[in-house]
Formats: sequence, C-alpha cells, structure tokens
Amino acid sequence: MTTRTLRIAMNGITGRMGYRQHLLRSILPIRDQGGFTLEDGTKVQVEPILIGRNEAKVSELAELHGVEHWTTDLDGAIADPTVDIVFDASMTSLRAETLKKAMKAGKHIFTEKPTAETLEEAVELASIAQEAGITAGVVHDKLYLPGLVKLRRLVDEGFFGRILSIRGEFGYWVFEGDIQAAQRPSWNYRKEDGGGMTTDMFCHWNYVLEGIIGTVKSVNATTVTHIPTRWDETGTEYTATADDAAYGIFELETPDGDPVVGQINSSWAVRVYRDELVEFQIDGTHGSAVAGLNKCVAQQRAHTPKPVWNPDLPVTESFRDQWLEVPANADLDNGFKAQWEEFLRDVVAGREHRFGLLSAARGVQLAELGLRSSAERRTLDVPVISL
Repeated sequence: MTTRTLRIAMNGITGRMGYRQHLLRSILPIRDQGGFTLEDGTKVQVEPILIGRNEAKVSELAELHGVEHWTTDLDGAIADPTVDIVFDASMTSLRAETLKKAMKAGKHIFTEKPTAETLEEAVELASIAQEAGITAGVVHDKLYLPGLVKLRRLVDEGFFGRILSIRGEFGYWVFEGDIQAAQRPSWNYRKEDGGGMTTDMFCHWNYVLEGIIGTVKSVNATTVTHIPTRWDETGTEYTATADDAAYGIFELETPDGDPVVGQINSSWAVRVYRDELVEFQIDGTHGSAVAGLNKCVAQQRAHTPKPVWNPDLPVTESFRDQWLEVPANADLDNGFKAQWEEFLRDVVAGREHRFGLLSAARGVQLAELGLRSSAERRTLDVPVISL
C-alpha cells in the first residue's frame, strides 16, 4: 500500500477557530484515525506544523497534543520545501498577505474567511491561485453541517416545489467583558482590525445561499453597533467601532430562474430563543423545512394545518408538534473535518476544490455591498465576478 503524508503548516492555531475547529476537531482526529484511504488504495496521512506568534502558547499546544513540529516563523514554514499545505486562521487583516506568499511559493492553501478585506484583493488571490496551479480551499463549513446537508437534500429531491423564501436567524449574546469575559476575541468588534458582523457573516451567508438556493442578485442591509463599549482580554475598556448586528434582505434566483426572497438576521446582541444558534427556514409551494446545525424538520403540503387567527382565544394547538424530523440516512461527520478530508483528497488528486477563492471573493463582495447598502440606505445589485 502506498502512503502519502501531507505536511500542513497551520497558522493562527492559538485562536478559537484555528484551535477548536481545525486542529482539535479536524486535523488531529484525521491523524489519530490513521488518515484515510483513497479509491486507488493510497493511504493519506497528515502531519501538522503549529504556527503562532506566542511561543509559549504554541509550544504548550504542541506538547499537549503530541505534535512534533511547531514554530513562530511563518515565513520560514512557507519557504520550507517539505510543507505541502499552508492553512490560515489568523486575523482577517493579515490573511491576504499570508495566502499570497504561500501560493507564490507553490503551496496549496486552505483558509478561513473572509480571505481579504476588499473585493479587489480577494479576486487577486483567486487569480494568483489560478496562475500558480495549486489547489485552494476556503472554509464553507456550514454546508457540511448535518442540518444543512438534510436541507439541501430536500431541495435536490424537489420536496419544496417552487421555493418562495428562505429565512435565517443567527446569533447569541456576546458578553461585554466587564463582569463576565466575552466569548469572542475583542478584535471582532474593532473595524480597524478587520472585525464586524457583516464582514464576518455575510461571507458565510453568501455560500449558504449559493449552496442551497441559487445566485444572490441583490442585497438590502441594515448594520448596527448595538453595544458601543466593550472590555478586552485584559479588562481594558474600548470603543466598539465595528457592527455587531446585520439585518439583510436578499433577492435570489434558483438554477431554474425562479425568484426567491431571502432574509437573514445576524446578531451578537441577541438572546437565543430557538432550538439552535443558527436556523434556516425554506418555504415552498409543496412544503417547508427548518434546519439548524444538526436537526432538520419538515412539513408537507398535505400535512399543513389550517390555523385561524383569533386574538381573543389562547392557542390550543402545538405548531412544533406538527413537523416531522428529517433523518440523516448517513453518517455525517463534523463539518470542518468533512471539508478538510474533501480538500485533502483534491490536493492529492491535483484538482480544484469546489469551494475555492472565487467563491470566497463573492462572499467578500456581498459583505462590501451589505455595508454599502446600509450606509446608503438602498438596495444594491450584486454584479457577476469572474477571472
């Protein structure tokens, strides 16, 4: 049996996403399960190299998880000829430069998003990847979540009939940091450091809407900084200069040309009264479905009740009990890990990953247009971008 080991330089591994989702729940499980086997019998194993700016933290993580190689020298890792892949989960403001260096050095790249702070730079990254002939992947984790996998399956099966609308609710209360420590890093709330709800989440919503419904044709957004003062990791008070909530309305078009209305509310200043931290509801002529991170429930046209509005009487029927759970009918692994394995298979095969830098550029585009729409208080069309 042929064995191939992919050495992965993992930058920003001391951060929340880099550590929890990509190292702890993706790469280490792949390593510890002995890698995976390709269709031709080739065994693929991974060897992480941990990279971060804080030497003490990086070395501690390496020792804790039995990782032999770690460094604070990102440029040195990129230049290392034995490194196959460069992964980046560092601050948004630093990402584009890292990805450029890596691709120009001939490395395959896998990265968090947004890939850049501007659409121009995001498109430039996609062009560099094309010219370099490398495999580039961008985290599209939500499309791999069990709930959304089930939702997409319903779309593919024609369950909804003609799709009319999609609604999304995302968010939770992020503590200000004065009495209870914030559960997100402080740079997320400073615009000058690349923070902001719209910049962060519209990149997600673009690929979710593309991956489930179709093309985003326009956006009308309102962005807000609900909590203007927060406290950082040292307990120091600071002014939140980035938006912590974004309310968007999107005009979509299905592959068949049908118009669909999308609405997504995103907030770090909302208390959760729903089953999961993010939920999407699709309504169609033949049925509806609601999907979260894991669960998906649906209601067919024939099983739809006929409620009558009467404000003088209490509701006697349980609307939630009228929906049926959609089964997985398959083993659905952690979404981050599932995409990592798909990307690594593409690297070995020398082919493009289906979620690359051009898809990421469309996410940056939607975030830019969302912020501009809010500032100008108007609906903006989303132009087609290509290389």
